[in-house]
Amino acid sequence: MKDASPQTIYLADYTPPAFLVEKVHLTFRLSPEKTRVLSKIEFRPNPASSSHTFFLHGENLRLIGAKIDGAAITPEVTPEGLTADAPDAPFTFEAEVEINPAGNTALEGLYMSPQNVGASTASGRESLPTENAMYCTQCEAEGFRKITYYPDRPDVMGVFTVRIEGDTPVMLSNGNPVAQGNGWAEWHDPWPKPAYLFALVAGDLVAHSDRFTTRSGREVDLNIWVRPGDEGKCAFGMEALKKSMTWDEEVYGREYDLDLFNIVAVDDFNMGAMENKGLNIFNSSCVLASPETSTDANFERIEAIIAHEYFHNWTGNRITCRDWFQLCLKEGLTVYRDSEFTADMRSAPVKRIGDVIALRARQFREDNGPLAHPVRPESFVEINNFYTATVYEKGAELIGMLKRLVGDEAYARALDLYFERHDGQACTIEDWLQVFEDATGRDLAQFKRWYTQAGTPRLRVSEDYEGGTYTLHFEQHTPPTPGQEVKDPRVIPIAVGLLGPNGDEVKETQLLEMTEARQSFTFDGLAAKPVPSILRDFSAPVILDRETSNEERAFLLAHDTDPFNKWEAGRALARNGLLAMIREGAAPDAAYLDAVHTMARDETLDPAFRALALGLPSEDDLAQSLHDAGHTPDPQAIWDALETLRDARAVTMEATASALYDRHQVTAPYRPDPEQTGARALANAALAILTRRDGGAQAQAQYDAADNMTQQLAGLSCLLQAGEGAAAVQAFYEQWQHDRLVIDKWFSLQILQAAPEDTADTTARLTEHRDFTIRNPNRFRATLGALAMSPAGFHHASGKGYRTLADWLIALDPLNPQTTARMCSAFETWRRYDADRRALIAEQLDRILATPNLSRDTTEMVSRIRGG
Repeated sequence: MKDASPQTIYLADYTPPAFLVEKVHLTFRLSPEKTRVLSKIEFRPNPASSSHTFFLHGENLRLIGAKIDGAAITPEVTPEGLTADAPDAPFTFEAEVEINPAGNTALEGLYMSPQNVGASTASGRESLPTENAMYCTQCEAEGFRKITYYPDRPDVMGVFTVRIEGDTPVMLSNGNPVAQGNGWAEWHDPWPKPAYLFALVAGDLVAHSDRFTTRSGREVDLNIWVRPGDEGKCAFGMEALKKSMTWDEEVYGREYDLDLFNIVAVDDFNMGAMENKGLNIFNSSCVLASPETSTDANFERIEAIIAHEYFHNWTGNRITCRDWFQLCLKEGLTVYRDSEFTADMRSAPVKRIGDVIALRARQFREDNGPLAHPVRPESFVEINNFYTATVYEKGAELIGMLKRLVGDEAYARALDLYFERHDGQACTIEDWLQVFEDATGRDLAQFKRWYTQAGTPRLRVSEDYEGGTYTLHFEQHTPPTPGQEVKDPRVIPIAVGLLGPNGDEVKETQLLEMTEARQSFTFDGLAAKPVPSILRDFSAPVILDRETSNEERAFLLAHDTDPFNKWEAGRALARNGLLAMIREGAAPDAAYLDAVHTMARDETLDPAFRALALGLPSEDDLAQSLHDAGHTPDPQAIWDALETLRDARAVTMEATASALYDRHQVTAPYRPDPEQTGARALANAALAILTRRDGGAQAQAQYDAADNMTQQLAGLSCLLQAGEGAAAVQAFYEQWQHDRLVIDKWFSLQILQAAPEDTADTTARLTEHRDFTIRNPNRFRATLGALAMSPAGFHHASGKGYRTLADWLIALDPLNPQTTARMCSAFETWRRYDADRRALIAEQLDRILATPNLSRDTTEMVSRIRGG
């Protein structure tokens, strides 16, 4: 257990490491409860450091012995690490430690992932079976210090050679295999890397194998390693890997640099996946796929995550971050690259809209509350708490803005310079921006504010038209965030097009570059006042504030040539009507119903786009909109308004929905490609509308006939929505109880489709199910995460949702602090609600904080939320 009250770490206090690493030799003698790790590390003093203190991080290690240059030493050992006297010259440090992988429930360092974990009680302390269990590592960010004593920081890079000894049939580590025998295997990674990229996997595994030939002719062996029985779920992941390798060569000129690329699917994993050099470790939910068990959304997510981790080979591994404050350097760039990849593989407009929906749901919410922080934070207590939407998704938006500002050609030139200049280095945001300044001649000092200032800028817009000249006036303002009261103006790229009264585009997209707090831009030679299409393709992560009418929104939904703004107009039309329903008791907006009906029938539009456009603003989106306008959101009233609008839309669109459902049925064999995925998405959106009119008859027919998980789950979801799902829920469980990933879906769906008054009770009932376990992060998130993602149910006035989640977070914290802390974010918006709900939430936050021996991960998160 980590110290619950450690010191805050500040970016400003960074100092270079006192010693650097040349080579690392590790030997693992695997045993479930008593694994021995022997390390032999070649150090040298760092001439860039003024310190001569030889300190190695280490946690939960039992030191057997240590040597320097072959002579035994007696170092000073604390719960945080080891300190010893060291020569002022190159030397070799050796240590032998003992660790307990089977007891490592935090899933950091070396741990064991059991094949089957039994049912769990709230204590979560059932014995952990080790038979058929897999040894696995997770070292990012600071997990390596739980394996052996080492300078566990990303700016210390060395060449690793690893020997694994044990009785498991498969033993894997980073790099290339160099030797193996009965009960042992050796691996060598020729590329220097920080300890967070170290990986080891050993267990009873089988490989789905293939090969890839790089553009220079290198033959690379590819493997996806899985538990026996999962071999049939690897083909899609393998194709996604090969597409990623090809795309990175063609678009970024990056070629793979080892003889082997391994992926391992692991059931118990805190993250989605990890980019360890040559040995990517994946949460099994992010790599295993089949039409029978995975939805279209699962397939697209798997494709994107495989690409993301592969792209890290250059943007994260070959060039890594100097310290964890620079996390956005590798993550923001790699998220941007995987978004580009998905846009090229699928529909670019649909991908962009999906990214913005996710950004607003997660990152804008983060920016607007007590957890707000800059893309590059200035301080942290526990780095695991900064794997956030701000670092990842907003970090990616910054890359996109930079590319828009300098242009595609200059961006490519700067990236080539980045790879050439910094290959093999641990870098900073300053290094990244310097590359762009050198490649383009631009001064990016103002752009850097996006990395250093927290919060989402508000962009207020007004307009004038006179004598053929149209003027747009912009004013930017970023509200205060914790620790940052005053914000300086940022450079904001604003993509604008102008539409004429007949819907024709009178001014094609222009990129306006706003650099002042207030700035105006003019357009001349216009025959009539235009309708502006502002922030096309969501050219900057800002909130646009412009007074407009429903008529103009409907006009843009019908005529805008920019797909994102076309969708945005429909979303704004729906939001405006819903807010009126919530605040004023208004009837569903006829303008929205007419406009969305017309849009849905337009067969010239991409079915995937229409499916997205039929979506409504989320409950959380509406709550934030009400809060921003000075109103206290009522979660039940928001839920009621959405249900009323859905019912009204079903009346308006019943015939159209029936026609869309019939027209977009896919009869060809299942493929997770953009064409079939879009057709199924639109048909299932139509099914949800039909279900409100036929009581679930069509949903039952689809459920009964489905030959793929997309259709089966959509049918089940609609049946639950109609209150007719009890039999199907039981049948679904009986059909899929053998498949852990499908049963995760079964847990989530019942909670997400429960009525608000039943949400907490449904969650509590499912936590008593024999297949629920507190130890598996996927199952825990599928259940308690679904509660947190059901705003009306979670925020039910009884407070049952708050108590249920707090109970389980308190139970989970001693076992897995990282997952606990991340799920505490469910409470981050608590201050926008009424006094009764605030009191109920504060009670639970205080109860969590009062828990004895609370981890520092959870202590930091809850303290920030409670004090924000």
